[in-house]
Amino acid sequence: MTIPPRLVPLLEQFDFARERLVNRLKGPVMDSGNGTDVVVGPITDDEYLWEPVADCWSVRRRADGPGPRATVLAGTGAWGRDTTPPPHPEPAPFTTLAWRLSHLIEMFTLRTDHTVGGHSLTRDDFRSRGDAASAVTDFEAATDGWRKALLSVTDADLDTVGFSTYPHGSDPENPFLDIVWWMNQELLHHGAEIALLRDLHRARGGGR
Repeated sequence: MTIPPRLVPLLEQFDFARERLVNRLKGPVMDSGNGTDVVVGPITDDEYLWEPVADCWSVRRRADGPGPRATVLAGTGAWGRDTTPPPHPEPAPFTTLAWRLSHLIEMFTLRTDHTVGGHSLTRDDFRSRGDAASAVTDFEAATDGWRKALLSVTDADLDTVGFSTYPHGSDPENPFLDIVWWMNQELLHHGAEIALLRDLHRARGGGR
């Protein structure tokens, strides 16, 4: 199937951001931004769950209950992500690398389902992971699914309002092309946050 020309640059941007984040999380090297490879080790569980400041929101064992200022551990399974029903606390809690990666995985998983799947998954169905390796595997699977969904759309689909029925965003009001752009910026800005948290964790330990 021919990729709609308007989708090509967004797909290239997605591929670049996804590859860069996966390499930043897994190693053994990552692109520094100027084409130079920088050695980086795989993310550890300590980094994944590190709370750099007090009262962080994170991913927690369901048996331990939600963290500070959270009232719910979202999802299903043994681990959940700190949250509250709207309105959320102000100022917003600082979120861990685990929280941010779980957030990305959930968005890609649910949006894929509400675009080309059964249009039935909810946040209650989502499973956060308590270890870094499983979360990275889930991230790769979720973004692979989204990419396959994008390859199946037509040019007319890109203009269709409500083509994605994801219930937690602006999908019912916006053409699908805008949703694709939005998912790219989610990947770009949360990916940058995750990379920075890895750098801060390394610096805290005295590494260079």
